[in-house]
Amino acid sequence: MTIQSLGVGSGLALDDLVSQLLEAERKPKQDRLDKREEKIEAEISGLGKIKSKLSDFKDTVDELRRDSDINGREPTITNPSEDNDVFSAEASSSALRGSYKVAVTQLAEGSRIETEDSAFTASSDAVLTSGSGSLSFSVGASNNFTINVSAGMTLAQLREAINDSADNFGVNANIIDTGTAAGPKLVFTSDITGAGNDLVINNDGGNAELDRVSTTGGTANINPANIDPAKNAKATIDGILVESESNKFENTIQNVTFEAKELSPEDAAGNPITSKLEIGFDREGLEKKVRDFVENYNKLQTEIQNLTKYGESELEEDGALAGDSLLRGIQGGLASIVGGSVSSSSLGGLFQLGIEIDSDGKLEIGDTDFGLGSGEDRLKDALEDNFDEIAKLFTDEQEGIATRMYEFADQYTSYSGLISLRERSAKDDRDQLGEDREKLELRMLNYEQILRDKYLNLDQTVAQLNQTGSALLAALG
Repeated sequence: MTIQSLGVGSGLALDDLVSQLLEAERKPKQDRLDKREEKIEAEISGLGKIKSKLSDFKDTVDELRRDSDINGREPTITNPSEDNDVFSAEASSSALRGSYKVAVTQLAEGSRIETEDSAFTASSDAVLTSGSGSLSFSVGASNNFTINVSAGMTLAQLREAINDSADNFGVNANIIDTGTAAGPKLVFTSDITGAGNDLVINNDGGNAELDRVSTTGGTANINPANIDPAKNAKATIDGILVESESNKFENTIQNVTFEAKELSPEDAAGNPITSKLEIGFDREGLEKKVRDFVENYNKLQTEIQNLTKYGESELEEDGALAGDSLLRGIQGGLASIVGGSVSSSSLGGLFQLGIEIDSDGKLEIGDTDFGLGSGEDRLKDALEDNFDEIAKLFTDEQEGIATRMYEFADQYTSYSGLISLRERSAKDDRDQLGEDREKLELRMLNYEQILRDKYLNLDQTVAQLNQTGSALLAALG
């Protein structure tokens, strides 16, 4: 039905009257929907904020509960001088504390072989002037490759063929031109270190000319005096000689690995000067983890308090989730975990680590002495005397505080968690609100039509009465 303009016939302000009646009908319903929408949006926003903070906290405690280095040992090396960098060291968490005097007396090396004096006059000399042959390079049974040598191949070409071989396991060839009657020398070095891992160059075909660049397989091979065998790395630990095929010494000190980098300096008598290796606890690293845990816990509590607070006056708004039971449950659950005991650790709980709960429900490492020392004192004592027990306090698979907090947070933040369920429910309410607004608009259209039909009749009746009155007045004129 077409809505017609009112008041044309009667001259009355019927359009304004209909608008006012519509507004009076719409406003209370519209206000209720707006208030409901504001509440839903605040709830969705608040749930998003707490879920984000709780997820961040879950990531923090996840790293803490899985931190295999939380009770790690920290190697400290003191060299004879700042100019020395004799070795580096790593220690697993099971390494025992200790102090050692270490000297590196020999670095691991691979074989070195050089051709004899006057074997060649120039790098352009042919290794093989006629026929063909091959050279096999090997270290032990598993490392080997072969180079085919044809007539006319020069010393320089042989060098390139060796270095470019796809099967080369770590042999490097180079030419050193002595500039003397000794002529150029072809030098071979092997990357495979350790006593007994000597490079062997075999003259496969027995061609006499190839004896000049081989160690076996002929009758006039390279003299042993031109062959330096592979060597072990050698060091002394508290005066005890130790060796390794490589420069890395693994478990020479149990659960400690150190890698030789250079020889130890010597004193005036030629004796090596030792470096000091100390295996201790990484107190600074663990203390930082403890303080970070306190800080991240407090950030989460601050967010919860902001969302659940009630305004102290009419001018101060309530938090988006003021009095919400879900957040009170999170607060209570977290407080229960941090205030609980851990029987697997001799510390028993966070209090013995120096961590206390203040009146606002936040954690602090306090300065107040309750007869057992301040929080800072207890933390210092625990780091000094109960290092391993701190790890148990956080990481024990059954009772560890970080372990329990991760599982607790996961109950709320996972896809099927309580916060996620609340979020989906709130979004469903928001969708329903949109439908309710559409229904309101339809009802208001229908109501407007009813009002216009009603006042259209009034308008027409008044118009007729006006016409009748005008006609009577004219007749009586």
